[in-house]
Amino acid sequence: MEERTEIENLGEFGLIDYLTRNIEIQNAGTILGVGDDAAVIDHFGKQTVITTDMLVEGIHFDLMYTPLKHLGYKSVVVNLSDIYAMNAVPTHITMSLAFSNRFSLEALNEFYEGVYAACERYKVDLIGGDTSSSKKGFVISVTAIGEVAPDQFVKRSTAQKGDLLCVSGDLGAAYLGLTLLEREKQIFLENPQVQPDLENQTYIIGRQLKPEARQDIIAFLAEKEIRPTSMMDVSDGLSSEILHICKQSNVGCVLYEEKIPIHDQSRSMAMQFGLDPTACALSGGEDYELLFTMKQEDYDKITLNEEIAVIGYITEAEQGAHIITKGGNKHKITAQGWNAFK
Repeated sequence: MEERTEIENLGEFGLIDYLTRNIEIQNAGTILGVGDDAAVIDHFGKQTVITTDMLVEGIHFDLMYTPLKHLGYKSVVVNLSDIYAMNAVPTHITMSLAFSNRFSLEALNEFYEGVYAACERYKVDLIGGDTSSSKKGFVISVTAIGEVAPDQFVKRSTAQKGDLLCVSGDLGAAYLGLTLLEREKQIFLENPQVQPDLENQTYIIGRQLKPEARQDIIAFLAEKEIRPTSMMDVSDGLSSEILHICKQSNVGCVLYEEKIPIHDQSRSMAMQFGLDPTACALSGGEDYELLFTMKQEDYDKITLNEEIAVIGYITEAEQGAHIITKGGNKHKITAQGWNAFK
């Protein structure tokens, strides 16, 4: 049996000391990190971008099929994605946890391995946080801090008529990964003798359990001197994110179904589940891709980037938000993305 260390043996400060014992500072701007009343950072004349997110067991994740290390990684990445969505670069995070006594020190250590792996990959410093006990379950709250050159941040409310509508990567995979994991969980609960069969669906499961934030897209846009006219990350589903941009920018749009990027593995898995791949892309969520608009004259700069798809364009608000199907029919886009309160 693996060793199990009860957290109460360490106390809160002992726990924090233990979990943060190996932090390596990666940013010159980190003047003071973990270990004092507060952290001190200096962004050297840049503007500071801040976002925060909460992940709750049973609502945002299920520990039956989510390894703790992956959960630690994902909880950092989903926050960094919001920083990139502002056209900014993340530099720091704080991480707060509440957990019940069913979590051992070893379990938390595994979670933090994932946290540190994400920090290392994205060159971000963990500079503080809090731990608390909870009556049941596991609650994670992460705040991410980033920097951006003065007034280079990009909002959701600044798309203009005539702009191209673009998205990075591919869509729907995380939702299909989740659907597959949920199916296997149900089979397992009904018959614990049956081992889960994930059918070598490494891509879609990876997109659910270990998403990545699109650091590369932000770097590419900067290198090509493209400043998106509006941007947000796709966490709730493409359709609801498009409607956010349309509403907040007071514009409409035309989206082409055939232009929506969908991975082959997502397409075949959707068919297997009897789902429409386009519906998975529109309503799935948790892809953490970047949805952005840009001026038409920048189009030539992105043609060689296979990670960016132009999926439509922005119109006047009066035209509304529509999708043109592969069959040439026009439908209103409806928000069927994930809703945290349903």
